[in-house]
Formats: sequence, structure tokens, C-alpha cells
Amino acid sequence: MTSLAKPQVPGQIKHYLEFADLTREEYDYLLNRSVWLKNQFKRYETWHPLHDRTLAMIFEKHSTRTRLSFEAGIHQLGGHAVYLNTRDTQLGRGEPVEDAAQVISRMTDIIMIRTFGQEIIERFAAHSRVPVINGLTNEYHPCQVLADIFTFVEARGPIQGKTVAWVGDANNMAYTWIQAAETLDFQLHFSAPEGYQLDNARLSPAALNHLTIYADPKAACKDADLVSTDVWTSMGYEAENASRMTAFKDWMVSEELMALAKPNALFMHCLPAHRGEEVSAGVIDGPQSIVWDEAENRLHVQKALMEYLLCGRID
Repeated sequence: MTSLAKPQVPGQIKHYLEFADLTREEYDYLLNRSVWLKNQFKRYETWHPLHDRTLAMIFEKHSTRTRLSFEAGIHQLGGHAVYLNTRDTQLGRGEPVEDAAQVISRMTDIIMIRTFGQEIIERFAAHSRVPVINGLTNEYHPCQVLADIFTFVEARGPIQGKTVAWVGDANNMAYTWIQAAETLDFQLHFSAPEGYQLDNARLSPAALNHLTIYADPKAACKDADLVSTDVWTSMGYEAENASRMTAFKDWMVSEELMALAKPNALFMHCLPAHRGEEVSAGVIDGPQSIVWDEAENRLHVQKALMEYLLCGRID
């Protein structure tokens, strides 16, 4: 079988390092393409546009959903995945990121990186001969928010003009939702305790047109179409766990908060979740929760993303 992937042309390589890297038109295509690819998968119909292509998966942070969804996804597209943990490679012994990018991108066709600082993945991409995808950094988590938006569209239709409430830390998910709101034209209500607010230096004037900050999580959830949260202590911040448990105690997404959202509002969480901390068991296991569809959809949107970065549009 012949691969549909196109040879990479220097200067024309498209990376996916943050949500703002793609346009609204490109997201419209990816969301529609995700529907098609998911339907193919559910019908057990083979589609191998990435036959004989290789995905390198570089992990500096632990993962369940990211590794499984990318590895299964490239396999379902006809390709192969190579797992690289920085502890087991020369990257873990001090090899410059720029050198690793030169080598790894000459042996593979597309690269996914899950690491700490955004500057690491940006340096890697700047020296890569193939597309690089952000599997998570401290600053952004674009693949997760893409899956979340696809899940919302699948359940409720277009997200344009809707209201998403983010209740919790100003972490990589929150900043990615802000970029998504600006790109796809919806409103984001943000609420976090004092000391865990957004960094104004990271908010563009255009983003502020789609963002409202609330001191009270109840006000943020009022009339929302979607309520989302994440763990209070992200990877790399474990030393702050005790103080965060105290600071965020009134920011648990409970049945009371969900009752303030629209009657048909959905609840999402990127997982893993801690019941009784950032979300009550009654919410995450309740009828408004769509977290399991959300988790599965990482697989389908990432297939659409990899296909697009390597093949371009397929009509």
C-alpha cells in the first residue's frame, strides 16, 4: 500500500505546539475529519494513509491517555510508533535538544513530545525536519482541548457563541481554553482562588474579548454550556499540594455548581480525576458528565491531526 503522506518541504513544515497554531478554518476541517475517522473506526473499516510512516513519541512526563491514544492512532492510520523516554535516551544525559531534533527527525516522519517547559518543544521544532506535536507542556495542552471541543460539538453542536466555565487552576488547560475561545469565537468564564490567577502578560487583547474572570466559581458557572476542571496540583507542582488543597477547597465542581449551569450543560475533566477534590463523585459519575467520550476522542482528533500534518487536506 502507498502512503498518502507528502514529503516534507523545508520551510513548509507545520507544527502543532499550541492551539493558536491553527486557524478556525483548519479546525473546522479537523473536526469534520475526526467525525469521518471515528466512523471508519467504529465500522471496522481500514484506512491507512500513513502506511510505513513512523511516529516518535518522546516522554519526559508520565502519561496514560497521551501515549495510548497516539500509539493506537498511528497504528490505525497504518503507521508505527516508537516510544522514547528521556530517562532512557541521550536526552536524559544532557544531549542538546537541538541535536536530538536533528537526529530523531531524520529517522521518523512525525514527532510528539510530552515535556515540561514550552521552550523545550519550541527549540525542538525549530530544528526538526518533520512536524512536531505538543502532547503536553506546562504552558499548553492543545490536543486535549481539541478533543474536548470535538466532544462538545459531537454532543451539542457548534461551540461558537457558547459559554465554557473553567473552575480551577490557571494551568496549561486554562490557557489553552483561552486560545480556543479566541480562535473559535466562544466565551470562557474563569474562576480560581486568590494566588492562582491568570498571568495578564500571557493574555492578548483579543483573548480578553472572550474571557471573563470571576472571583466566585458559582458566578462563573451560571448559565454555562460546559463546565470543565482539572486536578488542583499539576505534574511538577507536587511540593505545593498541601497549600493547594487548602486554597482550592471551595472550587470543587459539585452538584450545586452544575445546577447553576444550563439544564443541558456538560461536565468535562481531562483526567485523571480526584473525586472529592476538584470534582464530586456525583458530578463526574453523573448524567451530565461526558468524560469517557472526551477521553476516547483524544484518539480520533489526534488521528485527524497527524493525517493533516502529513497528508494535508483529504477531501
